[in-house]
Amino acid sequence: MPNVQNPSVDDIAEGVEQYSTRYTKEIEIVDFFAEILFRSSDQQQQISKKNPSIFAAFKRRMASATRQKRLIDRITCRQVLNIMVILGFMFNYMLRVNLTIAITDMIYDNRTNATFSNVTVPVENVTFSLQNASQTQSLDTQPVDKSSDSGHTKFHWDKHAQNQLLGSFFWGYILTELPGGRMAEIVGARKIFGGGMLGASILTLLTPVVCYWGLIPSIVLRSVMGFFLGATWPAIPPMAAKWIPPMERSKFIANMMASALGAAFTMPVCGFLIDRLGWASVFYVTGAVGLVWSVSWFFLVFDSPADHPRISAEERLEIETKIAEGSGRGQKPKSVPWCAMLASAPVWAIIITHGCSVFGYFTVVNQLPTYMKDVLHFNVKANGLLSSLPYLGKYTMAVIASYFADRLRRSGKYSTTLIRKSFTTFAIAIPALLMIVQAFFGYDAIISVTIFTGSLFFNGAVTAGYLANGLDIAPNFSGTIFGMANTLSSLGGYISTTIVGALTNKNSTFNEWRNVFWVLVGVYALGGLMYLTFGSGELQPWNSVDRKPSLNGTNGPKSQEMQPLNKKKDEVIA
Repeated sequence: MPNVQNPSVDDIAEGVEQYSTRYTKEIEIVDFFAEILFRSSDQQQQISKKNPSIFAAFKRRMASATRQKRLIDRITCRQVLNIMVILGFMFNYMLRVNLTIAITDMIYDNRTNATFSNVTVPVENVTFSLQNASQTQSLDTQPVDKSSDSGHTKFHWDKHAQNQLLGSFFWGYILTELPGGRMAEIVGARKIFGGGMLGASILTLLTPVVCYWGLIPSIVLRSVMGFFLGATWPAIPPMAAKWIPPMERSKFIANMMASALGAAFTMPVCGFLIDRLGWASVFYVTGAVGLVWSVSWFFLVFDSPADHPRISAEERLEIETKIAEGSGRGQKPKSVPWCAMLASAPVWAIIITHGCSVFGYFTVVNQLPTYMKDVLHFNVKANGLLSSLPYLGKYTMAVIASYFADRLRRSGKYSTTLIRKSFTTFAIAIPALLMIVQAFFGYDAIISVTIFTGSLFFNGAVTAGYLANGLDIAPNFSGTIFGMANTLSSLGGYISTTIVGALTNKNSTFNEWRNVFWVLVGVYALGGLMYLTFGSGELQPWNSVDRKPSLNGTNGPKSQEMQPLNKKKDEVIA
């Protein structure tokens, strides 16, 4: 009888032979040997080398057991994780951009109406300047009574106030980017990502009530919402390091681009809700959806294969073996090597390129509905439908580019550095060229929609470029690196809304918007040149430290990526 408490390689080999003949249920064999094998990752490698035929037979039995399971059990935990991450980022951006479409119906249009003592009067046949009308009530932050056209309460917030409200999200967002990435490395991405989404969903449900209190409370609420959502994005790379083998990580990172899919979904749905139920319904519906997802996340997703109570033995073995094979030697430092990290050119290449790319993305996401309304003159329903097209393109390219990036890496023909630089250049340079075209021909509706769609479509390739690069150069600190990058990009998001507000505050004409497009050209060019010069796909030496020699004079076992501070009892570190 093999020793199951502290099995040696011989015990495992004996156990495979003995129990493979005694047990009649394949599932029991799988579960029994999983408990033995997972006590030490080194023994997995030892037994495969000492007796490869037995180990291969054992893996075949596990595969056979899988085929006998119920259909529902054939959905792997990794597939569930992918689905939940895709939905999570869809709803993440849904919570973020719902205001950008709802605000087009929340604001009292001062160019077509004048107000007299809290009474709204259409002025379609009246010709006088609002600035010279002594009867006109000065703009304030209080809601007016029922507007004459829609029957829903609207607000006297000018362009500057609107941009302050949209930009306030980033005030809180920027505070939790770096802490969120680091906390995900320490306590796990499950709590950070799920908790952030839960808090933001609750605040979204409260948004209509707070708006009636005035502009300042609304700005505070959006800032707190940004505080919750700021920690969510940097939490995903640490989860990828534990769940996803190295040669599949580009495709997993592409799931983050489902945020663009969420924006595409939110635009037409919000347009429909506003048309039928008014702007407040946008926040009630999107908040409820986010709340349901948040609860589901905590039931279905766990920080690592070792933490998952429903994962099969064969799936856990496959994931942990592949991650172990792709790991570098050494062990994770006990603290973040800040000096080495901040002095690393590849890290700054990721940070600056991400900031430039996201600056362009946020400019389109936050300002495209307003541009289409003020310059292209679409009603809100058409606004939502046509505004969604660029985001659909971005997600499509993200999936396609990531598939080819992983395939090229597995082929071994090209270096990771070449692959990351090629896709990053492709994703940044083409949008820059398209913005030049937009600056000249953006007054045409068809051309504008085509250019915005093409710009975000090609930019989706960043998932195969710099966006997955943190997992290449420092998987142990991928959350921290992404947090640093997103901190800069969040600052860029606020600057974007401020610049657009300053450049278009007077009349919001195409000539004013042309300056915005030229700013985008310069920012895209800066990001592309930075990564092309300093980007790298090589594992950085500060990602790990050498293991101390053991008592017998040999180095300890090969390290694994993403070692938590407190290892689970039976967890294979990955």
